[in-house]
Amino acid sequence: MYIKQATVNNQVGLHARPATFFIQKANEFKSTIWVEKDEQRVNAKSLLGVLSLGIIKGSTIDLIADGTDEKDAVDALVELISSDFAD
Repeated sequence: MYIKQATVNNQVGLHARPATFFIQKANEFKSTIWVEKDEQRVNAKSLLGVLSLGIIKGSTIDLIADGTDEKDAVDALVELISSDFAD
């Protein structure tokens, strides 16, 4: 299991378009991945799950992965968040 914390700083948080990019990136990995905010944990590969967390600008989240590519998965998602979802 690999865990890393990230702060979402883009203007709209993890809603709509950024959430879709996040889900697409999470689905590139074989590991099971979760997003945790305020002790609520959801599947990082589920759009409805991620949206249900209400992640807004300034939110700190934990990214948790378990599997063969867990470190790569978490690091890629942290990098995506850090880039403010820029292409």
